[in-house]
Amino acid sequence: MTDTPCQLYLISPLDVSGDFPARLERALDAGEGLVTAFQFRVKGLDQHDAAALAEPLQAICAAREVAFIVNDDVGLAKRLKADGVHLGQGDGDPADAREELGREAQIGVTCHGSRHLALEAGEAGADYVAFGAFYPSTTKATEHTAELELLEWWSEMVEIPSVAIGGITPENCRPIVEAGADFLAVSGAVWNGDEVAAIKAFAEQMSVK
Repeated sequence: MTDTPCQLYLISPLDVSGDFPARLERALDAGEGLVTAFQFRVKGLDQHDAAALAEPLQAICAAREVAFIVNDDVGLAKRLKADGVHLGQGDGDPADAREELGREAQIGVTCHGSRHLALEAGEAGADYVAFGAFYPSTTKATEHTAELELLEWWSEMVEIPSVAIGGITPENCRPIVEAGADFLAVSGAVWNGDEVAAIKAFAEQMSVK
């Protein structure tokens, strides 16, 4: 593994209308270089409506060289020419997504707390694997949990980056950073309050050696 510092992978709230684009700008600008990816995660919209909401957010990310990743929907990712797609275990094969989106696309796979699923995802060409939940989440129901030992093992044995997800806050993120996670996926901890204060609090915790 490289010794690059752990970075933030920001996941959108389900409602990205209204003043959300301005909030995203503030969050990305609050910790320069700390947020390196943003996942667009909306549910129950047709592709046309989802694309309309995504476009201003995609432009904000592009201006700051933040990867724009679409959750669960290869077709929408292709339509938007997004930087990548994140696949749950029921959302299709990384190899098929690669064929649809091309060599440059970032393809991530949810692997819960499973070494086996993560190794399978790596073999299928995933660019990163997501482990979790590490803590109870306010964003979605926690069906699967993961242990810090999994992150430690992965960071020592495998070169594919890992993303830790699930209830991560500035107050509880240190053990995950120290266990070797490459990215912390966060949503509620940022969007449920003052996004600027939250990003700054994460920056403080994540930079402590």
